[in-house]
Amino acid sequence: MRVIKIKRKTKTENYYSKNMGRLTAKVTYVKKYMFGLPVKTLHKYRETYYGKVKDCDDCFLYV
Repeated sequence: MRVIKIKRKTKTENYYSKNMGRLTAKVTYVKKYMFGLPVKTLHKYRETYYGKVKDCDDCFLYV
């Protein structure tokens, strides 16, 4: 049995931008699990409206 796992999970989140209004984006979380419990989020990125992949820290959208 593995003690530490790294999993990826994608879910949709709603964002609001002044220029474009309400957006729905697919956000992928890369998390570290220990004994089946989430310990830390390693990385979080999303796909933009135009199909590019961006880090969520680079986005200036309001949640």
